[in-house]
Amino acid sequence: MTLMSSAYVFIFSLWRAATANSLLPAFCRMNSAKKRARESEAGFPPFSSLSPRQDSPNIAASMKPPFLSLFAVCLGLAAFAVADELPKNLATYPVPREGGWMKQHESFNEISKKGEAPLVFLGDSITAGWAPVGKKKGGEEWAKSWAPLGAANFGIGGDRTEHVLWRLEHGNFDGLHPKLIVLMIGTNNTGHVGKPQKELNGAIYHSSPEDTAEGVKAILDHLQKKMPDTKILLLGIFPRGDNEQDKLRQTNEATNTLIAKFADGSKIQYLDIGKKFLEPDGTLSTDIMPDHLHPNAKGYEIWTAAIKDKVAEMMK
Repeated sequence: MTLMSSAYVFIFSLWRAATANSLLPAFCRMNSAKKRARESEAGFPPFSSLSPRQDSPNIAASMKPPFLSLFAVCLGLAAFAVADELPKNLATYPVPREGGWMKQHESFNEISKKGEAPLVFLGDSITAGWAPVGKKKGGEEWAKSWAPLGAANFGIGGDRTEHVLWRLEHGNFDGLHPKLIVLMIGTNNTGHVGKPQKELNGAIYHSSPEDTAEGVKAILDHLQKKMPDTKILLLGIFPRGDNEQDKLRQTNEATNTLIAKFADGSKIQYLDIGKKFLEPDGTLSTDIMPDHLHPNAKGYEIWTAAIKDKVAEMMK
């Protein structure tokens, strides 16, 4: 039973105890003398005291304040219990997702078990867009530039740092020791802020740049623990939004400032290619990212051109 379920059971039990053992006996004590006198005069049987009387509104009024106070306490305790169930930093709290997500995760485990891929791209939908799903995204560029290197794509749309952490704890890369991992993650930590998340039991999501950076660091630590000889090319989160005033873009930039510090110049190198996608005035053209978030085929060509030399260098 989760802490949330326990909270609900606690509320119900407390309510039952209050009505059965506290409020009702108080009701009886306050009115037993008057009831017995009236019933004696009218000749009613003893159990008729349960029938409605003219003084019931006053009785209800006398019961209302303690009951409402108790109920308010119960709700407060429940809210505390639900909030307490989740950690302060959700970006470092490994959680899975449902539906097709699990099948994708398991397919990566199968690739990992084979132990063949020397290069792996790890991330969210922007990384998943490399998959050969047509010319609209990065499939053609993948087939031309990365498939010949034996690369594997471990990107899943909608993933945040905590989802990648769960994947790493449940089979991704088990048995696989690539020469290089290209990692980009975090834009969904930014984009999901303020929205309820199903995998968090409907809790409203929050992740500051500092939180997201900690999530990225946890992923790096996990990868290095699993594959100490593997190099990691950590990419800055791509720009999003129409222009430099976009709040989500500014949040990503703040996160990039923090994660850039994780590079050690050897096993972990950092590369921010965000400006490659932007116009001179800082706007993000829909000719490259039609929704101001996901690259199209032209965007993936820009991505390849920006990292291919660094990838070749780190895979030596």
